[in-house]
Amino acid sequence: MNLMTPFDNAWHYRELIRAVVRRELAVRFRGSILGWIWAIFGPLVMLSAYTIIFSNAVGVPASAKGAGVGTYALSIFTGLIVFNLFSELAYRSPGMLHEHAGVIKKSIFPSETLAWTATIRAAVYAAISLGVLAVFELALTFWLPPTVLLLPFVIGPFFLFLLGTSWFLMALGSFTRDVAHLMISIVPVFMFATPIFYSIEDVPPHLRLYVHFNPIGNYVEMLRDVLLFNRLPSFALYAGTVGLSLFVFYFSYRFFMQYKAVFVDVI
Repeated sequence: MNLMTPFDNAWHYRELIRAVVRRELAVRFRGSILGWIWAIFGPLVMLSAYTIIFSNAVGVPASAKGAGVGTYALSIFTGLIVFNLFSELAYRSPGMLHEHAGVIKKSIFPSETLAWTATIRAAVYAAISLGVLAVFELALTFWLPPTVLLLPFVIGPFFLFLLGTSWFLMALGSFTRDVAHLMISIVPVFMFATPIFYSIEDVPPHLRLYVHFNPIGNYVEMLRDVLLFNRLPSFALYAGTVGLSLFVFYFSYRFFMQYKAVFVDVI
């Protein structure tokens, strides 16, 4: 397998991926009157609620007071966008092959494309939330930092990491449904190990190294840097996180394709 194999495969099945993504996006709000407005309304309500809560009820933590209530609410919202994107795939991926078992068993279906469709679908809703965040940031600060132009360099590797995670969980989930129950149990706990409601800078120095072992938390911090704080992510943090993401992407793709023929018999 060369480095372009996963991308060549996706390009080969691009029409199938596009059709499945379009269908899943259309089904999401089918039967509702407001349709896609709900995709905007949800993040809008969430961000408004955080701003009100931390302005009046809870207050801003001491470490975030310099940034202000609005920026702190945006910081939390940024963390939730990243984590919710990851958690949606972590919950869904273990059962995805079982979900499409009928098609996989009855036809020569490229099951590896399911990770692409699921990740793209989840990324669309995350992009809408990022749009809401950008509008709020403009309303609060009247500008977007120039570092926002670096956003693709953070989102791209994160997307590959999510794809790899999806392939790996799909493969494991095909052999046992315990993987799905495991994700339901550990993902909510994992949320507190991710710097969503706090920053890595709030973690005691002797524990920060362990926090950096969490790639989701690293992407939260890097996204905050380029979206909110107009600063470049640490080169060591960026290089290490991207390197891990590429490893997860290629290892998981190879792992999935190696056992692809077995999935038909076990799902």
